[in-house]
Amino acid sequence: MAVKVFATPAPERRERILAMEEGIARTRLDPDTTDRFLALRRQLGVSSFGINQIVLRPGERGRIHRHRLQEEVYVVLEGRLTLLVEGEETEAGEGELIRVAPAVRRQLVNRGPRRLVLLALGGHGEHQGRDGEAFASWEQQVGVAPQELPLPPDLSGRELRS
Repeated sequence: MAVKVFATPAPERRERILAMEEGIARTRLDPDTTDRFLALRRQLGVSSFGINQIVLRPGERGRIHRHRLQEEVYVVLEGRLTLLVEGEETEAGEGELIRVAPAVRRQLVNRGPRRLVLLALGGHGEHQGRDGEAFASWEQQVGVAPQELPLPPDLSGRELRS
């Protein structure tokens, strides 16, 4: 699914505006890739935040970097992340998340004996929470705030797949 790019004239320059794709898109993590960096955002057509897979083999490290606007969250899926933050080390293991503010310099390092696989999620701007609508059934066309609708009953034993 490709991201549509529209050119819009501005007084001093032309700006590119990304249109949010309709429907759904799917991709798959690829921890066995030879690439260190896999841009999942592009594969999914995501336009409102960044999402990347990063794979570092033992001894590999990324560049020291920072962002002007984007905060990042690193989600460790496999291995152990050594994160240097302004030169100071901190670590995170499988299932842990670390958030880094935009202007803070950071470097991802794999000091461990096995590969490190993580997701890097990034975005900027204030999150607009609670914009969801919940529906009691598929036939219902007008939703309500999710907190106003009770959770549906759990699946029965015969609805489970083996």
